[in-house]
Amino acid sequence: MQLFWFLLSVVGISLSGVMAPGPVTATTIVMGSRNRWAGVLIAVGHGIVELPLIILIVLGINRILKSQPVQIGIGLAGGLFLIIMAVQIMGSLRRLDEQQTESPKGTPIIAGIVLTAGNPYFLLWWATIGLGLATRAGDRGAWAFALFALVHWLCDLVWLAALAWASFKGSELLGTRALRVVLIICSLALFAFAAMFLYDAVGMLISLFGA
Repeated sequence: MQLFWFLLSVVGISLSGVMAPGPVTATTIVMGSRNRWAGVLIAVGHGIVELPLIILIVLGINRILKSQPVQIGIGLAGGLFLIIMAVQIMGSLRRLDEQQTESPKGTPIIAGIVLTAGNPYFLLWWATIGLGLATRAGDRGAWAFALFALVHWLCDLVWLAALAWASFKGSELLGTRALRVVLIICSLALFAFAAMFLYDAVGMLISLFGA
């Protein structure tokens, strides 16, 4: 019974992070507008990074993730990748009238991997809140830890799959004009997240060399 309530708390805490707007959300909406299964595939890519990370964090890698040099590198790489994706989305607007709009280059699985690994806030969440949950799960045994990891990933899977499906159905029903609005909003969101990542990374870089 205690395990049930713990897993229930994992669902609540996980959904609060999963449903928060971010680069993965924006990319899922864009890719989902053309591929109803994009959310599932992005969740797979996300899990490829996340599940091993959970184990590594429990083993102590969270101290490395919190170090400034690592945070700077992740922030710079993630920010640049988001800018590239946003530019690709903006470029696709010109092809809307010919119905040749493409999602950002690369498969949804690759997008899930890169956006997850290049998000410093995601990594910090696991180095702090996630570490607490993983530790509590580990204290309950191997089965509890495995269930914890599975339940958390299923929260990602269900939310991203629903988001992509809604985007796909919306683009089918509302047509080109609605899709154009979605693409513009998502590209602007990616630019904003990129600016946030780069701002924090450059700030840390300045403080590191100025210290």
